[in-house]
Amino acid sequence: MHYHIYIATERKEAILDPQGKATHHALGSLGLSQVEDVRIGKFIRLAVSADSKEKAKMIAEESGKKLLANPIMETFRVIEIKEALK
Repeated sequence: MHYHIYIATERKEAILDPQGKATHHALGSLGLSQVEDVRIGKFIRLAVSADSKEKAKMIAEESGKKLLANPIMETFRVIEIKEALK
């Protein structure tokens, strides 16, 4: 089976996010002061061939741990796994 797996990464809370701070400031300047914080991250889509959805998730988790996220500075999580039409 073929799957599309969506993964989000972002900097850990303890790590400064200058792009997020700049965006937060800009939103406030636009009158959107209700936005309390902004963190900027990455959104990644993997196309995976696996025997099951569970196996596809294991591949995504391993990809995140080994390459997609820097474990010192970033967190990641699998957002969604969808069966791909092929």
